[in-house]
Amino acid sequence: MDIIISNSSGEPIYEQISSQIKALVINGVLKEGDALPSMRTLAQQLRISVITTKRAYEELERDGFIESYTGKGSFIKAQNPEMLKEENLRIIEELLVQVCDKAKISGVGFEELRDIMEIVYNEK
Repeated sequence: MDIIISNSSGEPIYEQISSQIKALVINGVLKEGDALPSMRTLAQQLRISVITTKRAYEELERDGFIESYTGKGSFIKAQNPEMLKEENLRIIEELLVQVCDKAKISGVGFEELRDIMEIVYNEK
């Protein structure tokens, strides 16, 4: 499992970890029952505090992505397809806000932006 931490990002490290693990689950890289590294192991791999990895795992558990068992570890939880779709929609909305802000700053109108989106969407 490759997790990349950016010190220049404005996002806290625990959020970077949890969002990357969520993305791996949403994209099907991590599946139900897959074990995550222990908090201590992940902290050592990323050269960060165990407290930071603990906070990331707590967030993942709270959001329904993992289950943790004392003495056994943390595992990917079965995902509700509707929950995954909702999470994807949230991510898309965040990205679209950034795109729309950039378009407005650049003087790109809605029709032109829609045309660009249609071209990009149909190419993929």
